[in-house]
Amino acid sequence: MPHLLHIDSSIQGDRSVSRRLTARAADAWRAAHPGGTVTYRDLGREPLPHLDEAGGLARMVPAEHHTPAQRASWALTEQLVDEVKQADTVLLGLPLYNFAAPSSVKAWVDHLIAPGLSYHPETQAGLLDGREFIVLATRGGGYGAGTPRAGWDHAEPWLPHGLAMTGLEPRFITAELTLAQVNPAMAGLIPLAEESLAAAERTVDGLWVPAAAAA
Repeated sequence: MPHLLHIDSSIQGDRSVSRRLTARAADAWRAAHPGGTVTYRDLGREPLPHLDEAGGLARMVPAEHHTPAQRASWALTEQLVDEVKQADTVLLGLPLYNFAAPSSVKAWVDHLIAPGLSYHPETQAGLLDGREFIVLATRGGGYGAGTPRAGWDHAEPWLPHGLAMTGLEPRFITAELTLAQVNPAMAGLIPLAEESLAAAERTVDGLWVPAAAAA
């Protein structure tokens, strides 16, 4: 049975564009996979613990030598990796905060880098490949070539590198200039923002063929 892992990370609640895009994508996935199941994780509302001195070394210490904190950290990592392994498709909402990914997404990635779970410790081969990974990225401004802040988006180039050891390969669908509607200084960019969002929505709508259309 097809299974979807749907992950949000925005702290904007109902105002979030990335949440609207992931919800739209999840609806499209369900329409194309009747009977499919979904696991939902909200990193924006229930962030994961960052790796710290107490538990972070669980990835470098044999399990039989784990402290209680390391045991708890490793158990969470096992759960998170298993969520990915159970999924045929992973959807991740990725807003841009201070020119980088939300720290909650960084924590999720850090937990996924686990020898023996997400990559082979000897061959370094990724163990999470073979599944679809769709990233719905949103940016308040414009960071494309020729813009004043070209190259300031450090989230999109980082994520493929951060997850490279696992074998996960993200496909990005991006809407930018999302602050144009609420920032008076960007009012002149509203048409471009609407065009960018509409293009992202069209791409989302074309990701999967609805079951009725395929019949």
